[in-house]
Amino acid sequence: MKLSHIFSRLKKKENKDAATYNKVYSASQWALIWIKFKDHKLALIGFIVLAVFYVSILFAPIIGPYDPWSATENIYAPPSKIRFFHEGKMHRPFIYRQDIKVDRETFERTFKPDKSTPYSIRFFVRGSDYRWLGFIKGNIHLFGTDDADVCVNLMGTDILGRDCFSRNISGLTISLTVGLVGVLVTFILGCIIGGLSGYYGGWVDVLVQRLVEFISSIPTIPMWMAMGAVIPSDWSNLKVYFAITVILALRSWTGLARQVRSKLLQLREADFVKAAIVSGTSDWKIITTHLLPGFLSYLIVSLTLEIPKMILGETTLSFLGLGLRAPTVSLGVLLQDAQNLAAISAYPWLMFSALFIVIVVVAFNFVGDGIRDAADPYKD
Repeated sequence: MKLSHIFSRLKKKENKDAATYNKVYSASQWALIWIKFKDHKLALIGFIVLAVFYVSILFAPIIGPYDPWSATENIYAPPSKIRFFHEGKMHRPFIYRQDIKVDRETFERTFKPDKSTPYSIRFFVRGSDYRWLGFIKGNIHLFGTDDADVCVNLMGTDILGRDCFSRNISGLTISLTVGLVGVLVTFILGCIIGGLSGYYGGWVDVLVQRLVEFISSIPTIPMWMAMGAVIPSDWSNLKVYFAITVILALRSWTGLARQVRSKLLQLREADFVKAAIVSGTSDWKIITTHLLPGFLSYLIVSLTLEIPKMILGETTLSFLGLGLRAPTVSLGVLLQDAQNLAAISAYPWLMFSALFIVIVVVAFNFVGDGIRDAADPYKD
């Protein structure tokens, strides 16, 4: 290779490195956080997993092949086995019809595939009616078979013959949105109460901190159970949903309030705060415009780590029968079917709901760790 070619490549590399340096040097705070966040591989994987889940709940009626509430005669049917070979020949993905056999002595139900006819799995097939986003009518589902009597149960069926995959996708909608709404309420309460405590100090600070210590001293699960038991049994699903959100937020705002207080105690004596006071700026505007945005990245980290706690809280209350109730579908409600160890041993696919919870919580923790590392100005 000629020396001119070598010098040319080195020059291009130097120009590229200089452009990258200028891009990073002139980037905003959020751009720098995103650049550092992308280097955290586990956080990036968690972000992708959560993005897939939230897109799935947006299109839940379409992704779920069947109505989550429709009962069938295929009670406790095992997950459908997707096949690719029929009579020794390559075939597009298909399933066999499951024939139900009942033992007359033990009344045990068994499912035996009828291998005479393959039923091809097709995309975007017509099925049960639904209202997408609450008002758009439709009946197109992501996958299914041409025969409406032959169902593709990727995760089996439950005690009423309902498709577990469709119910888990629908349950994710409630469980994941409860976390977001609960964190929003936590953010508002934590910023307001913690901001007042840190900015004014004195008797306001003492009163708020004693309240925080009192709430923090109450065990979490007994407090949730006590407040969940107060919810009237005749409330609609929507009212119960918002009640659970408030219950979870009332226990979670204390940690955020303490973080906001500690930051404001450091910043309230800064020169720019004194200049704002001298210029006649109101206390509310100083807190919301000058102080809180200064450590907003840390608040986002705290909220990201708080979402999985909200999800686990809703799951716990619903699992214990004190939260959301049937016919509402959430991951906690679905786990009620797995309370019996005998049922789990006989029908292990009922535990798929627990697997979804584990994946979501771990993904949120990865994302929270990644944001925390990216937002730390002293971490390389």
